[in-house]
Amino acid sequence: MAKLGFIGLGVMGGHMVERLLGKGHTVIGYNRTRSKAQWLVDKGMQWGDTPRAVASASDFTFAMVTNAAAINSITEGPDGLLAGLSAGKTFIDMSTVSPNVSRALAAKVREKGADMVDAPVSGSVITLQQGKLSVMVGGRSNTFEKLKPLLSDIGPKVTHVGDNGLALSMKIAINLSLAVQMLAFSEGVLLAEKSGIAREVAVDVLTHSAVASPMIQYRGPFVLQQPEEAWFDVNMMQKDMVLAMELGRQLDVPLPTTAVSNEILTAARGMGWTKYDFACMFDVLAAMSGVSTPVTKGGKKI
Repeated sequence: MAKLGFIGLGVMGGHMVERLLGKGHTVIGYNRTRSKAQWLVDKGMQWGDTPRAVASASDFTFAMVTNAAAINSITEGPDGLLAGLSAGKTFIDMSTVSPNVSRALAAKVREKGADMVDAPVSGSVITLQQGKLSVMVGGRSNTFEKLKPLLSDIGPKVTHVGDNGLALSMKIAINLSLAVQMLAFSEGVLLAEKSGIAREVAVDVLTHSAVASPMIQYRGPFVLQQPEEAWFDVNMMQKDMVLAMELGRQLDVPLPTTAVSNEILTAARGMGWTKYDFACMFDVLAAMSGVSTPVTKGGKKI
């Protein structure tokens, strides 16, 4: 079993650590707010006081944080992860950031004699708990082969997509489709509802139809009731949509449906729903259509 470090113990990161502990690995973890990680300590995770301490004590260090600013905060400085890396160690960054940001960080890691891959995932807490998460990896092929058995303990589908940064390009390509699908699904539900079909019936039919991707099947019911805790909130989704549009501009790829979906997310933020799951795109469109929902009625807040 490997000696692992994990920095960033939010919803996804925390459940990944739980899964790795269950596979028999030793895990030392760090989170900005220690109290949020206590449940993992209770399950056997060791605590590291700083990112540097985690990297120093581990052969393989994972990180899953919010954005480029968060990556910078855990990697730089005397207590940062870079200060704890040395020859032979490997850094696996599972955060979703710009490919260029990731490549620049990989160069710094290699200056320490260590190596780095970007390894974002596709899926949610539910798919992770069900053992159905997929992992994309960008980096050197020999490093990938070394990491593949370890990453397979997180999710059964582990794919090497190419050099550093390319897994992030793949993740961004996937995530833009999530928002676009959610908007199209919302349009379909509302068109059916305003035609006189009960919302619950429309959701049931659509989630069992030809348009029902795995994402629609598990997130479609959120138009009836938001989850207790957002699986992927509006701010996080919009961050990825902006990354997609930036990448599209760099590569001369027009992304018209991405741009429209991003504007609906901006409207959700304007309506004060930043911490709702991004499925509240439905509620934005419903409000524009003159249709009430639990959210637009001022119902349960997340």
